[in-house]
Amino acid sequence: MHSFFQRPGTAVVKKDDSKQDSTVPWVEKYRPRKVDELVYQEEVVAVLKKCVEGADLPNLLFYGPPGTGKTSAAIALCRQLFKTNEVYKDRVLEMNASDERGIDVVRNRIKDFARRTVAAQVPGGGASLKVIILDEADAMTGPAQAALRRTMEKESTTTRFFLICNYISRIIEPLTSRCAKFRFKSLSVDAQRERLLYICEKESVQIQADAIDELIDISGGDLRKSITILQSIASSNLEITKSEVREMSGYVPDEVINQFMAVCQSNDFKHLIEMMNTLRREGYGAYQLINQLSDVILENENLSPLHKAKIFDRMGECEARLLDGANEYLQLFDLAAVMHDQFQSAY
Repeated sequence: MHSFFQRPGTAVVKKDDSKQDSTVPWVEKYRPRKVDELVYQEEVVAVLKKCVEGADLPNLLFYGPPGTGKTSAAIALCRQLFKTNEVYKDRVLEMNASDERGIDVVRNRIKDFARRTVAAQVPGGGASLKVIILDEADAMTGPAQAALRRTMEKESTTTRFFLICNYISRIIEPLTSRCAKFRFKSLSVDAQRERLLYICEKESVQIQADAIDELIDISGGDLRKSITILQSIASSNLEITKSEVREMSGYVPDEVINQFMAVCQSNDFKHLIEMMNTLRREGYGAYQLINQLSDVILENENLSPLHKAKIFDRMGECEARLLDGANEYLQLFDLAAVMHDQFQSAY
């Protein structure tokens, strides 16, 4: 099955369509099946190919923006090392560390799997090691990471760990020092456009050129996100337009952003409260609104660099709180109050 990361010119293996294919998310349907199918990550592919060919396999740490192929690279490598599904299921443990992040998981499930004895020889050839894939490892607690370090050390002869994260700074140094680190770059616009157009062609989806560009821009380099949005829109429309992409992706309309900016610049704080209540009733996402506001504030000519810096500083704090599960309404109100204060001091 063709991959959305596959290199141009690679031969496509055609398969008969089935009812099962129609129920598979496109993200999974077009996921890379081999290391060679990853593109725009040349350095990573070169090293992983050596591992497939028989070179020593170290513990690996993949980090970088979401939707750039980190998890796909780990799974593709394991599927090439363990050539059959039976061996793969026996030798590979996939876990999402954001859901199972406590020290008990490390002490029980991970340690038990690492200690389990497997056959020295793999039917059909392949590595004799076991692999534990920890997705979103940066969500693990400090004690859990410390316990994992000890397990990595004790089971190094039989087990390899693939840690996958967005922020390497959240992984403790004893873990990073035991792994070969690979940074995944954001995919280029051309690579994303090519893959999205390929999927549209295979799925018989009609999409306008500006809609593709809008989809890439909104996704911010996250190909997984853009493919998911594309499938959502394609399920109910004959031809995808730019406006439909904005609507389905949760994009806040430009007029709403302009109204929010105008209220923050006004002298009447009551209007700001009314605007906040309107945003809450309309259901616009605070995280998306903050992302769009950042570009507007950056281009605003009425604010000095100092005023912009203060707004961006609070914007970063609010974004971090939102990622930690804080109340969207309160965080947006906090940011709006700071913007209101900076606009008033600028005039």
